[in-house]
Amino acid sequence: MTAKPFDLTGQVALVTGARTGLGQGLALALAEAGADIAGLGSRPMPETAERVAGAGRRFVEIVRDLEDSSGLDAVVGDIVARLGRIDILVNNAGIIRRADLLEFSEADWDAVMTVNLKSAFFLTQAVARHMVGQGIQGRIIQVASVLSFQGGIRVPSYTAAKHGLAGLTKALANELAPKGITVNAIAPGYMDTDNTEALRADPVRTRQILDRIPVGRWGLPQDLATAALFFASPHSGYVTGTILPVDGGWLAR
Repeated sequence: MTAKPFDLTGQVALVTGARTGLGQGLALALAEAGADIAGLGSRPMPETAERVAGAGRRFVEIVRDLEDSSGLDAVVGDIVARLGRIDILVNNAGIIRRADLLEFSEADWDAVMTVNLKSAFFLTQAVARHMVGQGIQGRIIQVASVLSFQGGIRVPSYTAAKHGLAGLTKALANELAPKGITVNAIAPGYMDTDNTEALRADPVRTRQILDRIPVGRWGLPQDLATAALFFASPHSGYVTGTILPVDGGWLAR
């Protein structure tokens, strides 16, 4: 093993939802380890581009709304044309819709399921085709959730999608392992991101959440960095189909 097991020099990572929050943090962690970054997001991401460039790595911006899951092979082809290859895929993009079960709309169900699960599958399929075709020993990292293990409250489509992503991680791992491609997932706990803004604005709910987290705080994007680097590493080739909670102890309580 090299002295730097997380060295990703010469590799290219595609990170979805890279504009802010967890996706931006993951993109920066991979860039600081030496990877060039293709950032995919529904809006431009100048801050991420600037920070990746500051780490001395190339950055390609792909502005794409994943509520449309079509044409992802073309997206992958564009990235490969511009950066040469894709070694690592991080399926981080996700949205959340909150409403009481009896009021939850079909539109909100479909939007969450498409972004969080359907598009993750078809983007993985497109990237895996590239990896297999080029003989790349690739790394696919899904961003799941503690709600891959629990039911949550007022988020039925998000919970269903994150449970689905956990199962999909295992199914993909089984089929891609013989190709030398690993598929693993990080399951963040309650993180300080846009998706939890409503919870953090509610003092009662915030207190309930923090009282259950043994570490006693909301998670930050940088808390996921080491997990992502481990799964992305060339040295983690015997780890696949794993879902790793990074939750401050939430699931242990």
